[in-house]
Amino acid sequence: MTDLGEFLRTRRAALDPHRAGLPDDGRHRRVPGLRREELAQLAHVSIDYVVRLEQGRTRRVSRTVLDALADALQLAPDEREYLFTLADVAPARQEAAPEVAPRLQLLLDGMPDIPAMVLHRRMDVLAWNRGASALLTDFAALPAPERNLIRLTFLDPVFRALYGDWERSARECVAVLRMEAGRTPHDPALASLVGELSLRDADFRTWWATHQVRGPRQLVKTYHHPVAGSLTLDVQQFTVDTHPDQLLVAYTAADEAAREGLRFLLLSAQALPSDHLPAR
Repeated sequence: MTDLGEFLRTRRAALDPHRAGLPDDGRHRRVPGLRREELAQLAHVSIDYVVRLEQGRTRRVSRTVLDALADALQLAPDEREYLFTLADVAPARQEAAPEVAPRLQLLLDGMPDIPAMVLHRRMDVLAWNRGASALLTDFAALPAPERNLIRLTFLDPVFRALYGDWERSARECVAVLRMEAGRTPHDPALASLVGELSLRDADFRTWWATHQVRGPRQLVKTYHHPVAGSLTLDVQQFTVDTHPDQLLVAYTAADEAAREGLRFLLLSAQALPSDHLPAR
C-alpha cells in the first residue's frame, strides 16, 4: 500500500458516517468510519477506483478527483495539501541548503528579549540565540545530528520534561514531520529520522501510522522550566523568504507571569559563555 492509499484509508476510517451526512442503513459496520462504497458515492467515483487508489494500483489522480475526495472526507487544509502532495500534483519544492545566512544569525543575536531560533523543514535547529539555549537546551553541546526538535521531544528525557503537555506537543511534532515526509518523500535524512524514532519510541510508531498532518502555525505552549518555573508562551513561526525551507521561530510571553519568568530567565542567559552559541 502506498502512502496515498494508506492516507485515504485512515481518513476514511476516521470520518463518522453521520457527520458525512449518510443515513443509517441498518447494516452492521465491521470497521469504523466510511465504507469504500460510501466514499465512492460521496466523491462521485466508482468503488473500483477507490479500491485501486487505496491499494496503490492507481498513482496519478486528477485535481478534480482529488478535490472530490478531499471534500467527501472533509479534510482540513493541511490534510488537503498533504493529499495533493502525495498524489504528485503539488508544485515541486526546491531543495535549499541547510545553512543560515549570516544576517539571519545577526537578527537572532539582536533579539535579546526573545528566545529565537532558525529551523530547517525537518525541525533541525540550524541557529539560535542565548535565550533559546536558556529556554530549551544547550544546543551547542549537542552533536549537529542531534539538534532536532522532534528527536529531542521523543528521545531526550530532560527536554521531554519541559513540556506542560508532552503528548499534545509530541503529536504535533509527528503531524509536522508526516506533512514534510509527504512533500519530500525521497529525503534520506528525513527517512533516517523517522526510522530511528519508529525503532526507539512506541508512541511515535503509533502516531506515525495515523497519518495526521499539520503545517507550521502559531501555537501556545506551557513549559515547566527548572529555573524560571511555569511559562506559558506564544510560539510564533515565520517562513524565511530567502530560504523557503527554513522557519524563524520566536517565543514570547502569553501572560504576565510568563513575562516575569522569561525576563528572569533571559537575564540569567546573559551569563552564558560564547561557546553556547552557533559558530560564526
